[in-house]
Parts: sequence; C-alpha cells; structure tokens
Amino acid sequence: MQLIHPFAGLRPAPEHAAEVAAPPYDVLSSAEARERAAGKRWSFLHISKPEIDLPADTDPFAPQVYAKAAENLRGMIAHGVLRRDARPCFYVYRLRTASHTQIGLALTAAVADYDSNRIRRHEYTRPDKEDDRVRQIEALDAQTGPVLLAYPDAPEVDDILGRWTQRPPATDVEADGGVRHAIWVVDDAPAIATLTRAFDAMPVLYIADGHHRSAAASRVAAARRGQASAQRFLAVAFAHHQMRILDYNRLVRDLHGMTAAQFLARIGQAFSVEQAGGAVRPAGPGEFGLYLAGAWHRLRIRADLARSDDPVRCLDVSLLADHLLEPVLGIVDPRTDRRIDFVGGGRGLGELERRVDSGEMAAAFSLHPTRMRDLMAVADAGRVMPPKSTWFEPKLADGLVSHVLD
Repeated sequence: MQLIHPFAGLRPAPEHAAEVAAPPYDVLSSAEARERAAGKRWSFLHISKPEIDLPADTDPFAPQVYAKAAENLRGMIAHGVLRRDARPCFYVYRLRTASHTQIGLALTAAVADYDSNRIRRHEYTRPDKEDDRVRQIEALDAQTGPVLLAYPDAPEVDDILGRWTQRPPATDVEADGGVRHAIWVVDDAPAIATLTRAFDAMPVLYIADGHHRSAAASRVAAARRGQASAQRFLAVAFAHHQMRILDYNRLVRDLHGMTAAQFLARIGQAFSVEQAGGAVRPAGPGEFGLYLAGAWHRLRIRADLARSDDPVRCLDVSLLADHLLEPVLGIVDPRTDRRIDFVGGGRGLGELERRVDSGEMAAAFSLHPTRMRDLMAVADAGRVMPPKSTWFEPKLADGLVSHVLD
C-alpha cells in the first residue's frame, strides 16, 4: 500500500490568499467566525463555518448549512478566487512565528493505512463530530481541513523540504497571531517520486490533530469504494522533532465543598505544596502550578506516584486527574463534567488568573506540555490519551490547499 500520494490541490489565487486563509474550523465558535469574516467576502470561513451566512439562530448542523458551504465553494471557484492545479503535486508547507519554524509536506494519505493503524491515533472520536465532517465532505466533494501528522526521523525528507524552501513560495501570508504560512508547489516528478519512496519506507505516521477529520474520511472512503480520490485524506506531515506542543491547562468551578485551606491540606497527601511568588509555569513533568484565592502555588507529585510503565498513567494530565481531580474534587469524567474547563497554552497563564479572579472559577492548574515522545508511545501502545492532553501551535490554516474528490 502506497502511504502518500500527490494531488491536484485547490488553492487560492495569489492575490486572494491572505483573505482566504482562515483559522481551523474547530477553534472558533460561530459568533467568533462571523466576526472574523465580517467584510471578508472570500474568507474560507464562509466554507468551513457557513452558518455565518445564515440567520444567527441557525443550527450549525442543519442541512442548509452544508448546502451553503457547497454554494460558497462553487462561488469562490467561479470567481477565480480558488483554482485547481492542473496535475498532482505535493506542497511544502512552512509555518513560522517569531520564535519557531516547522516545515512539512501537504499530501494525501491512504485511508487504508489509517484503518490498519499504520497511521496511528491517540484520541477517541465522538460520533456527532464525525457526522459533521462526513456531511461537510459529502456536500463539498472535497476535504478542506488538513489533518496534522507527525513523521518519525527521516533526515532525507527534512533535507528535501528544507532545500525546497530556498525557492520563491507560491503563497506567503501572515494569519492569526503573527503566524506566517508559506507554500511551495512540488511539481517536479523526480522530487515527487523521492518523497513518495521516503514516506513509504516509514513504518508509521502519527495523527497529532484531526482525529475527527481522518475518521470522517475513512467513513466516506467506505461509502465510495470505487472512487480512488476518496481513498485518501488531506494532511500535512511534519517531522515529529519540529512540532511544538503547548500546555493544556485546567480550571475548576468549585472546591467540592472545601475551603481553600482544607483543599491545600487535602492535596498535600499526594503533592508537595509550596507557595510561589508569581505565576507558575512548570519546569518539567510531575510539576504543576495551582492558582487559588489570588496566589500561586507550586505542586510536585510524590515520586512513588509518578512512577509507571503505563504510557497513559504516567502523563501529567493523568497524574493530575488520578491523584487530585478525581479523589479530591470528585471530577470522574472530564469529558462530561461541567465543573472543569480547559485552556490552551496559547492564551497564557494570565487567562487562568483572570477567570479565577473573576469568580467564574475557583482554581486553576498549569501543566507542563505533553511531549511528542509521550504521544507517540501512547499511539504505539494502541492506547488513547485523556481529553485535552495536547495543544499544537502554530496551527495550520484552512483554505490554503484543499483536496477535491473526483
């Protein structure tokens, strides 16, 4: 089975690329998307969040929403805003911030390798979210949100991608948060063949972000067995050592009937507790910050509790859940318990302080970011991580390259 394939990408015309580029569909609410797209006729949010073009009380999962997405996509193609390349290509995709650069390859990956677990996952998916992505793909006859993949050590691939970026890019735009997105078209047959062989030699790829998109692509592939393009899904693969995972922090609404002093005493059974002079950004695994009653504390898990051969149980998100959230606060299932909320590290520790100081939340916990090697170990073991374990940044943009099913 060939792991990756080039494809004839649907991309914005250069003069429209900056307006088309949009945040991933799942990081904005409908209200936020409506605000972001205001005055931007060609924002890809009109395709990825098409409810913004319907009455505000429209159910975002109603049939007319997917129909509107298809109408908007056809309109952007008809006006020449989006154009399809004449032949299959790969696309080098570089993400750059002031402090970080990563270079990946936009490709289509074999659904069969996803189904066989050669492309490995580490999260559960929800049927309702899968259904949404299936309806979007079916309505558009296209996959528009790339799955974020990580590949194992492959110096040859790293070298090819790095050298390709020495050429002028086809697209180079600055999007949200000062992230610069640049794309190069790899239409050279020898380079395509070399990259294809190099990826075929890899034993596995890892899904970093996009579990619902890949699961939906698998369902569409099963329904369209005779359609070759539907047997692949849109992805961008980066070297695992280039990818950056930020902390994914927790807030709780109450202390389960305890006073602040009682709570600190109770957690002292499993953690050392030390008051800190300022915001605590954990320096390494097993260390946590706690913001409570206007003060920060540094928590360290007892060494005997942190030791485990289980790749899931030794994660910091698991240690906090198993030794504090559940036994002390009674939060058994963070997927469904409304007493807990999550804040991606991109918002900073100040967001934790703000929400506690406002009275909305009783306490906040800062965590050390999950490491890529831990994610890969969990996936290799066929296990899943607790919810909200990873927050990848910078994020890919929607709209810069899409995969048409034909």
